[in-house]
Amino acid sequence: MLEPRDRKILDILQEDAAIPISELAERCALSVSACWRRIRRLEEDGLIAKRVALLDRRKAKVPTTVFVSVRTSRHSMEWLEKFRQAIADIPEIVEAYRLTGDIDYLLRITVPDVETYDAVYKQLISRLDFTDISSFISMEELKFTTAIPTKYA
Repeated sequence: MLEPRDRKILDILQEDAAIPISELAERCALSVSACWRRIRRLEEDGLIAKRVALLDRRKAKVPTTVFVSVRTSRHSMEWLEKFRQAIADIPEIVEAYRLTGDIDYLLRITVPDVETYDAVYKQLISRLDFTDISSFISMEELKFTTAIPTKYA
């Protein structure tokens, strides 16, 4: 179970990872060194997995998001490893999940336009056989966050 100050540190960092340590410490009623020690401990414990910069996808000229559902009739470890390598090799695939139910995998792909998505699609199908691939082009982003709820930690 996290201490309340650790939870507050995590919540603030998820909101603004670039916050100056002095401001973070002040907001958490800690000294700068105590705040830094808590952050280092949270990193060592693995709760803070890594620190990253979030880019504005429109300014980075990749405004189109495509969700892709994948079904396969092959469920071997060999196929799964080839699939893992294929999606790792395609930078436009920014998220991938193995699912239960009718869909085996769900991908989130970020591209400049539909033509670029088509090239990504062709790259993917050239490497593996699939039973079905269905694409869903996002019309509007209603909510996007990388923050996770900390009340359960």
